[in-house]
Amino acid sequence: MNSSKKSLKITFLGTGTSQGIPMIASKDPVCLSTDPKDKRLRSSILVSFDEKNYVIDCGPDFRQQMLREQIDLIHGVLFTHEHADHVGGLDDLRPYCYQIGEMPIYLNQRTLTSLEKRFEYIFSAENRYPGAPSVQPNIVDKEPFFIDDVEIIPIEVMHGNLPVTVFRIQDFAYLTDVKSISEEEKKKLKGVKVLVVNALRIDPHPTHFNLDEALDFVAEINPEITYFTHISHKLGFHKEVSENLPENVFLAYDGLQITV
Repeated sequence: MNSSKKSLKITFLGTGTSQGIPMIASKDPVCLSTDPKDKRLRSSILVSFDEKNYVIDCGPDFRQQMLREQIDLIHGVLFTHEHADHVGGLDDLRPYCYQIGEMPIYLNQRTLTSLEKRFEYIFSAENRYPGAPSVQPNIVDKEPFFIDDVEIIPIEVMHGNLPVTVFRIQDFAYLTDVKSISEEEKKKLKGVKVLVVNALRIDPHPTHFNLDEALDFVAEINPEITYFTHISHKLGFHKEVSENLPENVFLAYDGLQITV
């Protein structure tokens, strides 16, 4: 199948780390900020083309995100990995399944195995709950695949010791929970125009890029424009951090929409 270049509309559903901002019970000044751009739900994006909507990751804030953006229909979900902040909203696919039937999900085998255990009532042939969402798993490895006629290129990055599957879609790439990436997988990012990548905080972290590591990665990949996501309150205030970023590097924020 030959890919067809589409206009992609990207909506940042959430740009926060696993605990979101504000973090429960925190008195950190960023958590107390009244700036809407400092309030971050768990990280996820909506990719729209040809009047179809696909979500990358479906975390515990998924219901709230869909209501906020008034999304009446989605056509599939791509999962990066099995951590709770990326899969915790799986059950909230139900209203969309009522409309389209089985929801296509795209994920690696390890993530599927984890979901089958965690959401046994969805996947079990014997004990499936009648009201559970219906999903159609599609196993993704390192080879490109197509959604409709749009090519999706999976890219393996390392989240500490955990392999995570991130995605390039045409000239757009969405990388989350990255700490390292092999030279071979970096080649898949050659020529990307819009890059989204995690920048967790100022200080080093064992499983995520900090700000300096994210900036070094951007300089190496050299996209036309970059947005940082998967941000914790320890990165700082949106306004202050934004003022000190290089040209064409921006902090994403919840609700931001871009066209690629």
